[in-house]
Amino acid sequence: MFTLGDAKVGQTVKVIKLHGEGAIRRRIMDMGITKGVEIYIRKVAPLGDPFELYVRGYELSLRKEDAKLIEVEKM
Repeated sequence: MFTLGDAKVGQTVKVIKLHGEGAIRRRIMDMGITKGVEIYIRKVAPLGDPFELYVRGYELSLRKEDAKLIEVEKM
């Protein structure tokens, strides 16, 4: 399983599945990260957390803990 937390800077990935339950899953979906969406990994903070992503035309910061709940495939 390849997750968003495993992706490298400069990669574009496509969301396959969201793992997690309840409020965490709902929060991720509210940010616009849903099945089929393409995500560009723009930057990663010096210590590896958080990720700066480009999703649906806007920039988003996401914690590594949350990124590991998002299963993706490389484009």
